Amino acid sequence: MVLKLYNTLTRKKQVFKAIKKSQVGMYTCGLTVYNYGHIGNYRAFVASDILVKYLKYLGYKVKKIVNITNVDDKTIKGSIKERKSLKEFTRKYEKAFFEDEVSLNIERAWKYPRATEHIKEMVELIEKLLKKGYAYKTKDGIYFNIKKFKNYGKLARIKLEDLRKCARINSDEYDKENPRDFALWKFYDNEDGNVFWNTKLGKGRPGWHIECSVMSTKYLGQPFDIHTGGVDLIFPHHENEIAQSEAGNAKKFVNYWIHNEWVMVNGKKMSKSLGNYYTIRDLIQRKFNPLALRYFYLTGHYRSQLNFTIESLKNSQNSLKRLKNIISEIKDDGKVNAIYLKKFENAMNNDLDTPKGLQVLWALVRDETAVGKLKTIKKIDSVFGLDLLKKEKVVVPANVKKLVNEREIARDGKDWKKADKLREALFALGYQINDTKDGAKITKIWNRKPKLPLS
Repeated sequence: MVLKLYNTLTRKKQVFKAIKKSQVGMYTCGLTVYNYGHIGNYRAFVASDILVKYLKYLGYKVKKIVNITNVDDKTIKGSIKERKSLKEFTRKYEKAFFEDEVSLNIERAWKYPRATEHIKEMVELIEKLLKKGYAYKTKDGIYFNIKKFKNYGKLARIKLEDLRKCARINSDEYDKENPRDFALWKFYDNEDGNVFWNTKLGKGRPGWHIECSVMSTKYLGQPFDIHTGGVDLIFPHHENEIAQSEAGNAKKFVNYWIHNEWVMVNGKKMSKSLGNYYTIRDLIQRKFNPLALRYFYLTGHYRSQLNFTIESLKNSQNSLKRLKNIISEIKDDGKVNAIYLKKFENAMNNDLDTPKGLQVLWALVRDETAVGKLKTIKKIDSVFGLDLLKKEKVVVPANVKKLVNEREIARDGKDWKKADKLREALFALGYQINDTKDGAKITKIWNRKPKLPLS
């Protein structure tokens, strides 16, 4: 059985065929670094990671790009509010993003390009679109004329006459007079503070959508194999990526569009106002292992909505502990079990059916007659990324103990601000501190320090 993936563009499962033999080019829409990533963001990143790991399992080399959106309305407003430079403000959350990736066993991407470091390429694409008549200037920016692009709406299956209902007219990303047209370049206004670039297009900054077109094709070429992201990005973001990329370069943009569904929280959309908003740090402070969240994601097919509750995460954490405990009692007993491995591959080849794959794994570890368990578990876990065979022995180094002691002193002195900063410093080193009636307890969150891929 060959790998079949559900392609949002065609609305059906298709046999995956790479453009280049044994090599896959893949782009994942990354984080807008104005705040910590939440559990909805990380479902998309784990789903993308599972796909990468399984492609590698099948023998492909994968070049994965994850962009860093470090200039947009939210990042600019956040930096101005905190009276920090855009770089200083966004690097804090960028660093946190890499730490969260490590805690979730998400494999490092090949490259993490920043939007602010690709302005030249964005300008070049916008100039092409102006020259070809797909873009036009107004007093406040340069916009893409979607009427000029044939088949606009083909990804989202939206017709032009319906777009007025869908366009976010109040957003700065859209032309106020032609609300279906989206911004490529926004001319400077005072609300942007000191964030601007002087270019051939004029003084200003890029719109949101243009960065992904530029950075994906720069590093992967056009067309490339796979583009991933959450269903919330299908329209307008991915639709607009297709339009500007194919209009500018006169080539198909992407072969396979893979989208994961929402994470609901207690049956509702996640929102800070509802008090159901969770970051990875929130869960760790509640004494959850981040890999329990990864396990939770695996329990639902990536194209199905998941309903997150604290109770469901407790169940996932208990299941993961139980699974590891059972595996710890298994003795190495020969070669890979071909029967169970084939069942696992059949599940994953069917559009990455991780719930079925988990069932196969549990059946294997419980099967008293099965041989080759450990080698088979190792291969399955190379995709699932749950550290099932890892035996942890926590040795707390001196520098960590020093930070813990400093935090205890700060807490005794009721210097809560300093205590919180020291907690963050410990987290960055891979340790979680839990305050108990018997004093501070240290837990190892991950076994490798996050290597920041960007300076």
